[in-house]
Amino acid sequence: MIIAFLVILIILVMVAIGMYNNLIKLRNNRENAFADIDVQLKQRQDLIPQLVEAVKAYMKHESTVLTDITNARASSINASTINEKIAADNQMSSALQGLKVAVEAYPDLKANQNFKQLQDEIADIENKLAAARRFFNSATKELNNAVETFPSNILAVIFNFKREPMFEIAADSRAKAEETPKLNF
Repeated sequence: MIIAFLVILIILVMVAIGMYNNLIKLRNNRENAFADIDVQLKQRQDLIPQLVEAVKAYMKHESTVLTDITNARASSINASTINEKIAADNQMSSALQGLKVAVEAYPDLKANQNFKQLQDEIADIENKLAAARRFFNSATKELNNAVETFPSNILAVIFNFKREPMFEIAADSRAKAEETPKLNF
């Protein structure tokens, strides 16, 4: 009788230790999942402004070259005297030389490609962030299930494990989050 009682007690203690260790694993898994979100948020914070500035810098360069060519063309069209035509030709030659240098140095640089790259990078970061959030919510769900289901809920109360919130958008931010992001250059 005493041996049977000790065996049952040992089994219950082993089950309790297993449930406690599972709760610890689930809590640590949730914390690790949030660390992944932190990494993605940091990457977004670091990368997006750099990409935007790079595109802005190139667009400014391209815009200047194209504006110079457009202005030179307008001067050529509007030139009425020989001196004006010579000046307009010199202006056009200079503008075209600037374009030639730009093309030689950066043959594939085009504003639309930079925009595409920026859009791709933003989409990639946002997709990684969404995946990290889904993983976090999955880890949170597993922890919450263990905290709320019998018999692990008994140990959860004893060791102060509690239901944890999911990664959700605040109600006041939901309308704004559902809008398409606008990038201003």
